[in-house]
Order: sequence, then structure tokens, then C-alpha cells
Amino acid sequence: MAVAKMGVVVLDCPDPRRLAEFYAALLGWKIAPEEEPGWVEVLDEASGRRLAFQESPGYIPPQWPSLEHAQQFHLDLDVPRDGIEEAEREVLTLGARLVEGDGDGARDWRVYLDPAGHPFCLCMTDR
Repeated sequence: MAVAKMGVVVLDCPDPRRLAEFYAALLGWKIAPEEEPGWVEVLDEASGRRLAFQESPGYIPPQWPSLEHAQQFHLDLDVPRDGIEEAEREVLTLGARLVEGDGDGARDWRVYLDPAGHPFCLCMTDR
């Protein structure tokens, strides 16, 4: 029996609204009505999944790769293999930055930083 159920993943950042806009556009989710200052959520209405962004004064972004300013965690986002180039163009247009490519096809993922510096991967799938 589970002790708990997964609720929401929360990312600290300097500008929650800006980061919510980035992920809403990236995932095709909607920004939920803001209920409290310094906290913004994006919502997948079909599944009920949520991702939240919390204002963190003095926020220091992780560095990729680094042990001194480690990432702590990252998001893996699935993209059809034949759509990776288009997905990359879109995330770069939205404000992401590529920090590690797929090694000329040697790996099935590419690493990016979101506008607040959190790492995330576009992972290529065959579905």
C-alpha cells in the first residue's frame, strides 16, 4: 500500500510566471489561475498532471555539468525520434539553451537548460 500519491513537481525560480509560460508552451498545457503570489502552475487538463513554479529570492541555477552547482534533478520529456529537430527549434525559440547534444546520434537524448537554468532532456522515442 502506498504511503502517499505524487502531487505536483515544483521548480524554484526567480520569475514563476515566465517559467510557467515556457513550460505551458513546451508541453501544450494551460496556465492555471494564479491563487497566491510567487506560485504559478501549469496543468494538463486531460490527465490532471501539474507542474508548479515557486518564486525563490536569491535563486542560483544549477550548472551543467557541475558538482559544485549540481542539478539535483531534471525533467525527461519524450519526443518522437522523427520530430527531434523540430522540437529542438521550438524549445530554443521558447528560450531554452542546448548544453549537450546527442553525440551525432550516439545517444537518444539532448540536454537543454530552461530560461531559469533548470536542465531538461528531450528524449527520442520510437512511438
